[in-house]
Amino acid sequence: MRSYQRQLFLLVLGAMFGALLCISQVVMAGLPNIELVSLLIIVWTRVFRMHALPGIGVFVLLQGLLYGFGIWWMSYLYIWFILWGIVMLVPQGREAVNGRQYAGRALGWAILSGAYGFSFGALTAIPWLITGGPKTALAYWLAGISFDIPHAIGNFVLALVLAVPLIEALTRIKRRI
Repeated sequence: MRSYQRQLFLLVLGAMFGALLCISQVVMAGLPNIELVSLLIIVWTRVFRMHALPGIGVFVLLQGLLYGFGIWWMSYLYIWFILWGIVMLVPQGREAVNGRQYAGRALGWAILSGAYGFSFGALTAIPWLITGGPKTALAYWLAGISFDIPHAIGNFVLALVLAVPLIEALTRIKRRI
């Protein structure tokens, strides 16, 4: 594949990833803070590394266009990129696993995803810290903890079940292309 074709392919892939994130978020909007976005960002970043960034950017833009560019959206300018950065810090290893390795990897991704879901409210409180001060940010965060708990549980379960199989499937697909 020529250089410009590869770049075009990666650009289209990023746009499709961003659209997938947005669609998954909209489809699951009826569930209380249970979403696939965190899992998909973990999986996509694990496999496509730097090439996950354009898709995250597309997702953030689409969220603003769909729901408005309110103060909540300001946190989207950094929150998903933080998750990307955390996943990037995990050393690359062999993606094909079995037995105990599989369970360890699945649990590791589940813990990361669950912890991220639980910290989501604190991370989204940062714009409120800037605009309203520490008391406003703390009130915002504390008011949302009841949503952060199901978010953490949902993220944990989804990642425990789906992260490793999705990483392995995407890795096989990536090798073909």
